Amino acid sequence: MYRKLITCTTLALAAGAAAPAFAQSADQYPSKPIRLVIPFPPGGGTDILSRVMANKLTEATKWTVVPENKAGAGGTIGISEAVKAPATGYDMVMGQKDNLILGPYLYKNLPWNPIKDLTPVAHVAYTPVIIATSVNSPYKTIADVIAAAKAHPSKVTYGSPGNGTSIHIAGHLFEKAAGVQLTHVPYKGSNPALMDAIAGNVDLLVSSIPSAIGQIKAGKLRPLAVTSAQRSTSLPDVPTMQEQGMKGFDVSTWYGLFMPAGTPAGIAAKMNTEINKLLAQPEVQQAILAQGAEPKAMSVAEFDKMYRADFTNSKAVVEASGASIQ
Repeated sequence: MYRKLITCTTLALAAGAAAPAFAQSADQYPSKPIRLVIPFPPGGGTDILSRVMANKLTEATKWTVVPENKAGAGGTIGISEAVKAPATGYDMVMGQKDNLILGPYLYKNLPWNPIKDLTPVAHVAYTPVIIATSVNSPYKTIADVIAAAKAHPSKVTYGSPGNGTSIHIAGHLFEKAAGVQLTHVPYKGSNPALMDAIAGNVDLLVSSIPSAIGQIKAGKLRPLAVTSAQRSTSLPDVPTMQEQGMKGFDVSTWYGLFMPAGTPAGIAAKMNTEINKLLAQPEVQQAILAQGAEPKAMSVAEFDKMYRADFTNSKAVVEASGASIQ
C-alpha cells in the first residue's frame, strides 16, 4: 500500500516537473510580451522579414511582440536560444531552411534536434534561388552555361554565400540536373560573392533573390533563371529552370516561426491563425514581396508535414554535395 502510494506520488511529481513552467490556456494567451528571436544580424533578409511580422502582429492584435537578434554560426545560435526557452508560447524564433534543415547535417554536436526540440507554428514565406551573371558575361541563357560547361568541364565557376547553404545546394542540384561539372567558389556571405560576380571574377552568382535583386534592377547583373517551379513575383520576366528544360527542378528556401517543443497546441494554433490573417493582408504581402520573398500561409499540420519531409529528404542531398563546415 505504502509502496503504491509512494510510486503514484513520484509519478505525479515527475509529471509536474515536466510541465511548462507557466501553463496557460489559449483563451488567456498572451498575457505578457512575446519574444521573437531573429537568428541573424540586423539589416539582412531574415531580420527585415521578422520585424515586418512582429510589427504587423503587434498592430493587428495589440499583443506586444519584441524582436531580438541572436546571430552567429549560420543562425544556429539563435535557434539554440529559442530551444532553451520555456515551452509557454512566449518565445519563438524565425527559422529557415539553412539553419534548421541543412545546419544539423553540417554542424557537428549541435545542442538541439530540429524535429524533437522545436514545434512548427507558422510558415511565413519562401524565396527562390536565382542564377545570374555579370551583364558583360557571354552567357545569355542557362543553355549557354550548360553548353560551356559541357565543352569545358569544371571551368565554369559559380559563387555562393558559403558551403552548405541552400544556395550552394541549389548549385549542386543544377549540376546534377544538367549533367555538367561546375566549380563552386564559396564566400563568407552574399555580398562578396555578388561583387565578384559583377566584376567577372566568377562566372555565375547563385543567390537568394533578396540579396541580388538590387544589383539586378540596377542593371549590373543579368538574371538567367529562378529555381522555383513558378516565376518570382519580384522578377516576373526571369524564366524558371523548368521553362529552360530542367524538368521537375524546384529549389527554394523558406522562412517560418517555431516555438520550443512542448508548447501547448492551442497556443501554437492561435499564433498560426493570427499569422495567416496577416499573410492575407495586401500590405503585408507587398512588404514581403519587396524583399524578394513570396508570402505563403499554411496550417500547423501542413507546415509540420513539409518541415519533416524536407529534413528527411535533405540528408542525401547534403551528403552528395560534399558540403562541410569545419
